[in-house]
Amino acid sequence: MANAFKLNTKKNIGTADSAIYTCPSATETTIIGLNLANTTTSAIEANVKLLNNGGDSCFVVKSAPIPIGSSLVPVGGDQKLVMNANDVIQVSSSAASSIDVCLSILEIT
Repeated sequence: MANAFKLNTKKNIGTADSAIYTCPSATETTIIGLNLANTTTSAIEANVKLLNNGGDSCFVVKSAPIPIGSSLVPVGGDQKLVMNANDVIQVSSSAASSIDVCLSILEIT
């Protein structure tokens, strides 16, 4: 099995669910860090959703506030999330073009 640390970034996330990362086939992924930065001059709310390949979806955080000039770390430190093949992590915001995302992962193939 091969291990690879990777960073995925996405800028200007808005009100629509935006796929940040899809776990490739024949791969298991551990999310080791997820940072959401508010890039606007107003407070916003963020949603992070995990779409399970089995058909379920669940919120990691829902309507979590991010003040002006701040960020939210829904995954990091002692908390990790495991993704299986074809699982998807999505982010959305209460405002257009308002969140920059940094996602740190460990892919195991």
